[in-house]
Amino acid sequence: MEIIQYSDEHRMFRESVRKYLEKEVTPYVEEWEEAGITPKSAWKKLGEQGFLCMDIPEEYGGLGADFLYSVIMTEEMTKTNHSGLCTALHSDVVVPYLSTFGSEELKKKYLPGCISGDTIAAVAMTEPNTGSDLASIKTTAMEDGDDVIINGQKTFISNGINCGICIVAARDPKGDNPYSAIDLYVIEEGTPGFEKGKQIKKIGWHSQDTAELYFTDCRVPKKNRLGEKGTGFLHLMEKLQQERLMVAIGAVAGAEYMLNITIDYCKERTVFGKPVSKFQHSQFEIVEMATEIKLGRTFTDKLIMDHMEGKNVVVEVSMAKYWTTEMACRVADRCLQLHGGYGYCEEYPIARAWRDIRVTPIFAGTNEIMKVIAAKFMGL
Repeated sequence: MEIIQYSDEHRMFRESVRKYLEKEVTPYVEEWEEAGITPKSAWKKLGEQGFLCMDIPEEYGGLGADFLYSVIMTEEMTKTNHSGLCTALHSDVVVPYLSTFGSEELKKKYLPGCISGDTIAAVAMTEPNTGSDLASIKTTAMEDGDDVIINGQKTFISNGINCGICIVAARDPKGDNPYSAIDLYVIEEGTPGFEKGKQIKKIGWHSQDTAELYFTDCRVPKKNRLGEKGTGFLHLMEKLQQERLMVAIGAVAGAEYMLNITIDYCKERTVFGKPVSKFQHSQFEIVEMATEIKLGRTFTDKLIMDHMEGKNVVVEVSMAKYWTTEMACRVADRCLQLHGGYGYCEEYPIARAWRDIRVTPIFAGTNEIMKVIAAKFMGL
């Protein structure tokens, strides 16, 4: 029995997404990887198809769709074997901060552009000396009349170059409690004092624009704050369940993709007069990987349903995030090995998949932090 009961509408949507990606994304991946960035026009085209922020209510221009549409979009995008159009980050990680905690004025102002693809969204939490420890961020938001003045630096910000809006975590320097001192502010591209720094060159995710961001006396209206003053840290914690679930979904889909292309390769590649797939060692490797992937799929699908039912599964999602990403990295290593020397060549898709999957145990909270979270809730 399948854990997720997809409807005919869901299946039709998956097919339409798949056909669109085959025509409008896959043929351009090499070009975007070489350029080190994905053009904004590609995001605009996704918006025109209704593939962005699908859960947003119709009153703002969205579809009001359920979470399974985001799951489908993430899985199918993963199969394109590139990271430049990370729809899960835009639609299911960043924009939910705005749609959930933003005022009606902010939602009417920014959500339509996020849905249409005219506005690409980023979230800026990480700082040069502050990774997973969000309570230690140094970026400040000093109140000045109806504004706040933001000063600080952010790094490893995905969509950092392309973003039209950025949700920035900053702390009130006068706050005594490091948690209640944090707030989230929506800052537009072009705001004086908001500067996009250099694009960071990475081992993988070449078509994804990761950048440093700088804020120097950046004046932002107080009304651009998401939620009541002092609630930023709570908002971040509330949305991390979905963020980490999206990572697990992508990791499982990525592992499935890598195994599928490896099976195809092993059936075609002949060594010592027979296909690689006919060697017992290869068969054992493939079966072991397939088993691990199915375990990850079962666990993740169950969490998807729990999440849709509104359950608090922070501990389980933390477990899934660390286990599925480490599983996917193991699959990547083993699949590349089965490709032999060709696996180390750029013309074979396993090479990029192997590079790109390695960051997943690091972002959205390192896997070490995931274990700390689980241990804490277990009373250890």
